[in-house]
Amino acid sequence: MPTFELVSNLLCPYTQRAAIQLAEKGLPFERTYIDLAAKPAWFSRLSPLGKVPLLRLGNEAIFETAVICEYIEEVAPSTPLWAADPLGRARERAWAEFASAVIADVFGFYMAPDEPAFDRKCADLAGRFQRLEQHLGAGPYFAGARFGLVDAAFAPVFRLFDTFDGIADFGVLAGLSAVPAYRRALGERPSVRDAVVSDYGQVFRQYLLARGSHLSRVVGGRDLLVTAGAGQAC
Repeated sequence: MPTFELVSNLLCPYTQRAAIQLAEKGLPFERTYIDLAAKPAWFSRLSPLGKVPLLRLGNEAIFETAVICEYIEEVAPSTPLWAADPLGRARERAWAEFASAVIADVFGFYMAPDEPAFDRKCADLAGRFQRLEQHLGAGPYFAGARFGLVDAAFAPVFRLFDTFDGIADFGVLAGLSAVPAYRRALGERPSVRDAVVSDYGQVFRQYLLARGSHLSRVVGGRDLLVTAGAGQAC
């Protein structure tokens, strides 16, 4: 079995998918964090697209999240995270891609430049989760009792909402029942909890503040109110 080194920045949700998968399979791996604004020369040589995650195996490297996850499945087939049958695997791969699309929508949500654009992105996300609600079964996971790569793909999405929920209730999950239950089940999974640095929420909040977006201004306003309240209490 090769030695796995997972290269990422501190926040990448796609890297979390591979980290969760490796943990679920019991495969030891190292984490290397880089600054994408000042990419090391070795990273630029290994990653043609200049993106994370990157899975390094000695002198070899694999890029692109879906390809990394497929490779890990192939080298550790004894604990499969895809369905056993071809149609089931195809369905789960499709929903993992759906989760990737939701992550792209989340990016649009927190980068929206003004309130009208932000409200549109909220509505888009609400629609995505309504679709997911219709396809979730009895749970606790996407495929029932079996934890799989669809779950590894959705877990980083909900982790982002842990930070958003600390800012305000944006109503994205309003009226849903299966999705919130699914979110709770994923959040309790050790592989999910351990997929990020311990201060992930704080790092992500600071990242949001620096975006210059509508949500940045909302976060900044909330923080000023908290600071002012703390000063008054003293």
